[in-house]
Amino acid sequence: MLPISDTYENLRRDFRWQIPEKVNIGTAVSDVWAKRDPERVCLQHFSPDGTHLSLTYGAFAARSSSFAQGLLQQGVRPGDRVAILLPQSFETAIAHAGIYKLGAIALPLALLFGVEALEYRLRDAGASAIVTNRFGYEKIAAIRSQLPELKSVVLVDGNAPDTIAFAALADGDTPAFVAADTTPDDPAMMIYTSGTTGPPKGALHGHRVLLGHIPGFQFHHAFLPQPGDRMWTPADWAWAGGLLNALLPSLLLGVPVVSSPGQKFDPHMAFRILEEMDVRNAFIPPTALRLMKSVDNPRSLYRLNLRTIGSAGESLGRETWEQASEAFGVPVNEFYGQTECNIVLSSAANLGVLKPGSMGKPAPGHDVSIIDGEGVELPIGTVGQVAVRRPDPVMFLGYWKNEAATSAKFIGDWMTTGDQGVQDEDGYVTFFGRDDDVITSSGYRIGPGEIEDCLAGHPAVQLAAAIGKPDAVRTEIVKAYIVLKPGYQAGPALEVDIRSWVKTRLSMHEYPREIEFLDSLPLTTSGKVIRRILRDRAIADG
Repeated sequence: MLPISDTYENLRRDFRWQIPEKVNIGTAVSDVWAKRDPERVCLQHFSPDGTHLSLTYGAFAARSSSFAQGLLQQGVRPGDRVAILLPQSFETAIAHAGIYKLGAIALPLALLFGVEALEYRLRDAGASAIVTNRFGYEKIAAIRSQLPELKSVVLVDGNAPDTIAFAALADGDTPAFVAADTTPDDPAMMIYTSGTTGPPKGALHGHRVLLGHIPGFQFHHAFLPQPGDRMWTPADWAWAGGLLNALLPSLLLGVPVVSSPGQKFDPHMAFRILEEMDVRNAFIPPTALRLMKSVDNPRSLYRLNLRTIGSAGESLGRETWEQASEAFGVPVNEFYGQTECNIVLSSAANLGVLKPGSMGKPAPGHDVSIIDGEGVELPIGTVGQVAVRRPDPVMFLGYWKNEAATSAKFIGDWMTTGDQGVQDEDGYVTFFGRDDDVITSSGYRIGPGEIEDCLAGHPAVQLAAAIGKPDAVRTEIVKAYIVLKPGYQAGPALEVDIRSWVKTRLSMHEYPREIEFLDSLPLTTSGKVIRRILRDRAIADG
């Protein structure tokens, strides 16, 4: 827990990790509160028709223990990988807690994945069981013959051949079930990297990962829990952001979590959820914030009661920060992390730790610096790689079956992130770009984030991505791919206006010499732009 303090400096000075010798994520997020207050609400589900549902900690603890026992009876053993292919739902949370209680390893997967992406992850992980719904089952059925290690398919809705009903496992009576006696370093979950720069890798985390998230989580949510706090995120719980920036930390701290049905992101529906469920705390990734700006003056349409908003996953930028903070009526606290080591930089407006356009300062308990390729810390104002020093409770155990990639992730005790950044004299770290995304043009090194932020401020732009396109004279030129807001039409005049917008706000060498308008951008399931696809497109187009 983060001690209450009135200054960032005191928090950094006084915070000490207290990781117990034994910890189990499943019991920590359910049984602890069930024993203390079984009727306390832990989950609330938003239904578009208004029939919102609630689940108590008592029921959550009982059903997750029953589910763990049911998996055991199906032959799942500690250390086995159990995939979860579900949208936000009570069943998803119950499955997670049950898998942890059993001592197995949760493998969250996004329903948006196609069959090839699912087959790759399930085969690589060697998953022995999967929990899914009818939508996911159709994909699994198509590849099940290619997954010899997959023995059990648990279905949360309907019936299908060779499946087990979720209710049959989760609704049993298991008063004698005892959760696995796990240590902080025992594997608990495996989350595949989003694969923006190569094939996805399974980042394996121990049970300590949840405790490692708590100080940074409480930091950008103004010492959550506070009376009335209630969490929601549009981010898929299969992503590290949805799971570890919202769901599990909130459950651990006794804060109700709002779930919402899987759907194509709808800005008006998002505001409706915030209003109807009286959401007080939210994790909203930058892409969602940019889409929500299509709703004009939302506080005149919706009664918002937000206390805190956190945002991460990609660079937020000053333009989006200003627009979102005005729209929601509270400052957006940007923070930073990776699947391998999350919430290590953070903002906290209530403590005065806020610089629009930056990712914040090192969160309490984490040692973050800017280093060169030899692991040497760089001077203030010098662009280098963002790195996190080990040991750190939030840091991953390693990549699944890939010791070479794990070793390559470190330079000495520094875990490299592959992200370029710069730290100023006040300690704020600003994102510059992924190693592979930095644009070299006429001798200048240009971070795409600053260009994209500037483009996002143009009244016609909904989403934008900037990449470096090979050029015989300048090495690379800046090319922008843009999705327009409804009501705007692509054309030469708009291209000229957008170029002028960037020229006058940034510099003559950073404006996009080429602009292409698209209906959508290629995104990972976590909402990050896959610039690799855009670079390949630019090269192919010549």
